[in-house]
Parts: sequence; structure tokens; C-alpha cells
Amino acid sequence: MFKKFTLTDKLLFVSAFLSLFFSEVLYFRGHGTAAIFIGIWVPSILCFGIYLKLIGNSKNG
Repeated sequence: MFKKFTLTDKLLFVSAFLSLFFSEVLYFRGHGTAAIFIGIWVPSILCFGIYLKLIGNSKNG
């Protein structure tokens, strides 16, 4: 299943997961504003990955 993912895909997924994880850690330590700020990065990182896929597909086809 993971053979279809490139190194870039894996790095973006790991960075989105770490952003979510650190956001939750900050939230439960009482830093709500910082947690929300970092939590907003998750969809942005995933959308950037989708953008890179679309650009790569348009160059190939």
C-alpha cells in the first residue's frame, strides 16, 4: 500500500501528523492560542501536498 507514495508524500504526511500532535500537546498544556495556530497548519500542509500532486500530474500528461 505504501509503495505508491513517494518520499515527498511521506514527508508531507509526517509533517501534517506532527503538526497535529504538537497542537494537541500545546492545547493540553494550556496554550490554546498557539495550539489553534499550529493546528491550522494541518490542512494547509495536506493541501500543499495535493497541489504538488496536481502539478506533477499536469507535467506528465
